[in-house]
Amino acid sequence: MSFAYLLRRILTSIPTVLFVVFVVFIAIHLVPGDVVDMMLGTQNYLTEEQIDQLYKQYGLDKPLIVQFGVWLKNLFTLNFGTSLRTGRRVIDLIFDRFPVTLELSVLSMFFATVIGIPLGIVAAIKKNSFVDGLVRVIGLIGLSSPSFWVGAILIVIFSGTFKGFNIFGYVHLREDFLRNLQVMFLPSLTLGLMLSAQIMRMTRSSMLDVLQQEYIRTAKAKGVSYSQLIAKHALKNALIPIITLSGIQLGYLLAGTIVIENMFALPGLGRLLLQAVNERDYPVIQFVVMFIAMLIVVLNILIDFVYTLIDPRVELR
Repeated sequence: MSFAYLLRRILTSIPTVLFVVFVVFIAIHLVPGDVVDMMLGTQNYLTEEQIDQLYKQYGLDKPLIVQFGVWLKNLFTLNFGTSLRTGRRVIDLIFDRFPVTLELSVLSMFFATVIGIPLGIVAAIKKNSFVDGLVRVIGLIGLSSPSFWVGAILIVIFSGTFKGFNIFGYVHLREDFLRNLQVMFLPSLTLGLMLSAQIMRMTRSSMLDVLQQEYIRTAKAKGVSYSQLIAKHALKNALIPIITLSGIQLGYLLAGTIVIENMFALPGLGRLLLQAVNERDYPVIQFVVMFIAMLIVVLNILIDFVYTLIDPRVELR
């Protein structure tokens, strides 16, 4: 990957990230109620002058475009703001919550690839057979089932079958390695099962396309064993679309684990973002959205780099 390509990708991504943050900024301010309303609640004992002072203190008395301009100015001076509700620096909140979401995303992708790729390969090899049909039906069920439904079923099964299994009560990986893996197992498996259906379908489609190529027939004619033909020739050339989908899914996981994190009481970015939206904590919302958008940009660049490792014919310019 050339430095010029990397620099160009970063520079072209900056306007996209800022546009996403701007859209979210406008959208959250259009939601009825603001942080002052959330703080006062239904019982308000403050005078109009005191309420106006609160709006001035938080900078909410200015027009929206001015508020966004102030946020941009602070951003370029590396002032990421403080939470309006807790008073903590937003960057500290991100550093506290991101490892949880990252661990959840990585484990989920592990389950998704371990389940999805082998099933996709088997379905492609057994094309139009009973096994192929069964795998495709399982994939369709996986695509159609909502994550909270799958998670609820897994909670019921594991809580009833394994009495000593830790489902809730998150602990950090450094504090208790085994308990951490137990707590993260079910939410990771829930998301992994959902994503494995997409990876299975993509693997099957990509493998079927590769198995029809001329070089596969040539390798068969040369007497290459079937297992070597699949593992060395077919799968390697079918990986690029699978990696593309996996990268997109990983970005989705980093941005969209809100339901599962709340369902399993995991203190990750998704739960932080939901709490910030409910409390109208604007600095937290804006920075979390920007942080997630930047992660997705970085993931896309890394995917391009992986392309060159798998297929040397791919050139990044």
